Amino acid sequence: MDFEPVSLDLQDEYRRRFEATPARASDYSFINLWGWCEVYGLTWRFDDELVWIRQEHPEPALWAPVGPWDKVDWSAYPLPDVAPKLIRVPEELCETWLRARDGVTIKDARDHWDYVYRVDDLRNLPGKRYKKKRDLLEQFKADYDWDYRPLSPECVEEVLDMQLEWCRWRDRESDTTLQGENEAIRRTLTDWDRLKGITGGALRVDNRIVAYTVADALAGDPLVVHFEKGHTRIEGVYQAINQMFLEDQGKDYAYVNREQDLGDPGLRRAKLSYDPSHFVKKFEVIPE
Repeated sequence: MDFEPVSLDLQDEYRRRFEATPARASDYSFINLWGWCEVYGLTWRFDDELVWIRQEHPEPALWAPVGPWDKVDWSAYPLPDVAPKLIRVPEELCETWLRARDGVTIKDARDHWDYVYRVDDLRNLPGKRYKKKRDLLEQFKADYDWDYRPLSPECVEEVLDMQLEWCRWRDRESDTTLQGENEAIRRTLTDWDRLKGITGGALRVDNRIVAYTVADALAGDPLVVHFEKGHTRIEGVYQAINQMFLEDQGKDYAYVNREQDLGDPGLRRAKLSYDPSHFVKKFEVIPE
């Protein structure tokens, strides 16, 4: 079967196979694929059990297969010969391939490691390590007339308006990465009603949305935060949306995956400052 565009029609079948994947990184959530499919030029191919994902931008590459790859005889399984390398490959699959195949080169992809946190830590912000974030949260609550509610279809248009403003604040036109992210956010929010498992939160100050979160549940645990934006001039707004979303909608989860830092030094410092429990490590694979 040839590679075909990612489609909503196969959402349920893809999610079934994703649930059978032994190590589930945030990249492979259907919501993530759908949001970013035009930016990366994603297509997919369904085999008997596995789903293969190919990207065209910024360079041709395969992603790791989705499905029960722990049950595949990789010594005999032919990898699709459609790209020079595989990217975003979870550590567990790399180890399987190294045992089963000759001539496989593995390269670290630290910029794509997912940061995973204990939900209770980010909800409660306990102890000295979270004191500064706790202080910013309490100051935000004291300084503003705020209201937090779950993100719903009724407020999607307001969130889109806030996202447009956020791009203006950040001078989106000067940054191709932010342009791509904005397109992924717009696509995800526009199709909110059709994406299964999607959830989120919206934070208002003086009855105007100033921060939002878009998330979904990977199969089982953890919760995954795909997008989180806040008004750049409101101190404590990111600490507030982070804590309030998990306080309201994270109670049934032990862990929350807050995705990668993509090598951005400021984002890496921010993610490390929340003291991650562990990482979902991913690698680049070059087969011979």
